[in-house]
Amino acid sequence: MSQRIDYQQQSPELFRKLAAVNMAVNQSSIEKTTRHLVDIRASQLNGCAFCLDMHVKEAVIDGERPLRLYHVPAWRESTLFNDRERAALLWTETLTRLPPHGVPDDVYELVREQFSEKELTDLTYAVMTVNAWNRINVAFRGVPGALDKAYGLDKAGLS
Repeated sequence: MSQRIDYQQQSPELFRKLAAVNMAVNQSSIEKTTRHLVDIRASQLNGCAFCLDMHVKEAVIDGERPLRLYHVPAWRESTLFNDRERAALLWTETLTRLPPHGVPDDVYELVREQFSEKELTDLTYAVMTVNAWNRINVAFRGVPGALDKAYGLDKAGLS
């Protein structure tokens, strides 16, 4: 597989703006562990190999346990996630695959039990951002691992 278009080179200003939003999300009220789970789950749902590869490596570098990473696709059945993480994963799935009639009230209420209004807004931006990255990398076939050295992901030891 080869990349179709170098979107960073073709639209550098838009790339920088999306990267800036991403940096702001990384400084938000959502803890790093939860952001990793959100990024991984959305990337799985969207079939974005580039982002999935990158986010798994980031999580490993930040100390995430491999078994939890293996359980992300089956988070509902797994005992390895706490209620807050489960709510974040549910929110991620719901916003990534929007239901025909919007976010159901029961999903909103369940997630709202775990997150303040500010946190839920920040979590929503996290889901929006990873979905944007997924879409551009799926469209232009970002090559998994191609930027490992540039992003310091080679430190994960997963190449």
